[in-house]
Amino acid sequence: MSPAIKKERHCQCPYKGNGFKPTHVPMSELEKIYLAKDELESMRLCDLLGISQEDAGKKMKVSRGTVQRLVTQARAKVTRALIENCALIMAEEQQKKDNEK
Repeated sequence: MSPAIKKERHCQCPYKGNGFKPTHVPMSELEKIYLAKDELESMRLCDLLGISQEDAGKKMKVSRGTVQRLVTQARAKVTRALIENCALIMAEEQQKKDNEK
């Protein structure tokens, strides 16, 4: 069975090439966690702007359930990066193999 076709998501936040890492530790020594642009956008809309998941879904042109899944994934990645001293990298798309840990 082939995977479902990923619906285009409308994202307005700047993301590409940005990253955050612990100070005084070279990037080469850090585990990298990739945050996809749609995950960042869902957090921006729901957490920063306080928009409901339903309204965020309308802005991103996806379902409320998709927004809920994206916000949950994004929060877990950000929390893990902060707690475990990992680098958090903003990526165009989901980086599957680097985030499977």
